[in-house]
Amino acid sequence: MLYTKKGDDGFTTTFGCDQRISKSSAITEALGALDESNCFLGICKSKIKKDNQSDRKILDVKISDLTEEIQNNLFVVQAELAGADKSIPNETIERIEKIIGEIEKDLPPIKTFIVSGSCIHSANFDFARTLVRRAERRVVAVGEEGKVVISKNTLIYLNRLSSVLFAVARLLAVQSEVKEMPPKY
Repeated sequence: MLYTKKGDDGFTTTFGCDQRISKSSAITEALGALDESNCFLGICKSKIKKDNQSDRKILDVKISDLTEEIQNNLFVVQAELAGADKSIPNETIERIEKIIGEIEKDLPPIKTFIVSGSCIHSANFDFARTLVRRAERRVVAVGEEGKVVISKNTLIYLNRLSSVLFAVARLLAVQSEVKEMPPKY
């Protein structure tokens, strides 16, 4: 059955919580923001797979496969937030940093802010970046609340995640041969 009626009163439970919590709590807000990020990354992945020309390799992984890897890592973050004995390992952070470095080699230096939307794939990854930034803020709020301990690696990973999504967005813009445009003030 796709519904349980257990949340009809505005409360829910998480893996690590013995008592019911409000659906507006910091934890459920963070879990929801992570879920939104994950779902939108699914859209990015499916669109880039469909356009095989844009689904290029970075190091040893296609952009669509990297996106799926990120989606699975977000499930680890959600599990940690919900109280499971899970966290992002150092190797995952090192891998994402290596990918960011590899992408940066193919990009012109940033001299100003960039207006999103040079191509659809770039715009999608830019939007995913903003969703991840919001999720990061929500996860930080949960940690500040003190009810759940958030590992340092999780915070580092979320911070790097928005960077890798920005790098992918820029790479896709450059590959589409459309000039990145600065804002007009």
